[in-house]
Amino acid sequence: MKMDKKKKRNIPAADRQEAAPFDYPVDLEAGRKRCPHFGRCGGCQLLSVPYPDQLRLKQAYLERQLAPFVKPEPILGMEQPLHYRNKVHAVFGSDRRGNVISGVYRAGSHEIVPVDRCLLEDERADAIIVSIRGLVKSFRLKPYDEDRGTGLLRHVLVRTGHITGQILVVLVTASPVFPSRKNFVAALRKLHPEITAIVQNINDRDTTMVLGKRDIVLYGRGYIEDVLCGRTFCISPQSFYQVNSVQTERLYREAIDMAGLTGREKVLDAYCGIGTISLIAASRAGHVTGVELNPDAVRDAKRNALNNGIENVTFHEQDAGRFMTELARQGGSIDVLFMDPPRSGSSREFLQAAKKLSPGRIVYISCEVRTLVRDLHLLNDMGYRVERARGVDMFGETVGVETVVLLSKGEIKSKKV
Repeated sequence: MKMDKKKKRNIPAADRQEAAPFDYPVDLEAGRKRCPHFGRCGGCQLLSVPYPDQLRLKQAYLERQLAPFVKPEPILGMEQPLHYRNKVHAVFGSDRRGNVISGVYRAGSHEIVPVDRCLLEDERADAIIVSIRGLVKSFRLKPYDEDRGTGLLRHVLVRTGHITGQILVVLVTASPVFPSRKNFVAALRKLHPEITAIVQNINDRDTTMVLGKRDIVLYGRGYIEDVLCGRTFCISPQSFYQVNSVQTERLYREAIDMAGLTGREKVLDAYCGIGTISLIAASRAGHVTGVELNPDAVRDAKRNALNNGIENVTFHEQDAGRFMTELARQGGSIDVLFMDPPRSGSSREFLQAAKKLSPGRIVYISCEVRTLVRDLHLLNDMGYRVERARGVDMFGETVGVETVVLLSKGEIKSKKV
């Protein structure tokens, strides 16, 4: 990568969404030609780096981190690294003059960076959020003030179906009392008839969490549907669903391919969410058991299995580690374990439970390489060998990278399906 040395420098860590896992060149002038917020909001750390070079940076990083275990296969890049996010979140507030603003928090603070258009986000979602900001002003509603604990609208969440085109709008309010709610919804639908569902989420707690526990359906069914790897999934406000639909298909196909399923295996999908991996893997397995602690996700997973006519899957609302420990105590067994933990990685308790259950193969999907490496060392000590690893670029223009790893006991090799 050729770059003017005078312009080559790193953005301070305070200006990033998180501490960057690897060094990268930054050209503020070039980045701000593409986005005026570059270097401020912290979202697109690699915006000034040509996309092929982004992939090379990520591949080199994966090779360094995974060197103790395996040489990762070439990273799967995106054909179009812009406007891929199917989930868009905007925080609402007021500027010093009392004007309604919406955007993202500046990294490391609760200062709102006003954003109307983001190069990573679905353009329909961005337009809807701008319209909502205008309606908040015309309806004389007040954005929530964190310091005073006053006002109504805290956040807006927009989820879009990549294949179906359906759109869910979630209005996160500090109170269930929403003045002129019906008129507000009618006005929003008039501006954006493409909206499929509108939900009011009540978050009346002093918390950094975006969503509260209570949802009120204002329009539509309260959820949308999308299609992933030939399966239809219901996506509700509380559901976890990967933000990059195109690359998620490639990620899941890679993961299932690594598992070497033959149609006979007993599979456990830990951290199963709304059942995406479970239901996609079901056609290639004997039986799939999905385990998830979030009750909303489990409800969606069961509905998704029913809607797709899949009968060789069962879902359990339970801590995955406890479920595996109890299954092992009862003499149960599994052949393949899929695990897709949060960014913090898996817990030692979970990995000990996996050791007790002793699956022949483990397919580990991770969005944070550093915690993945930590867990791989633990699994290695438990007798598992890393056979394959591959990066999937789910987060173009950022330093994030998704990784899928196959571990096994014995000499089992994955098979192409």
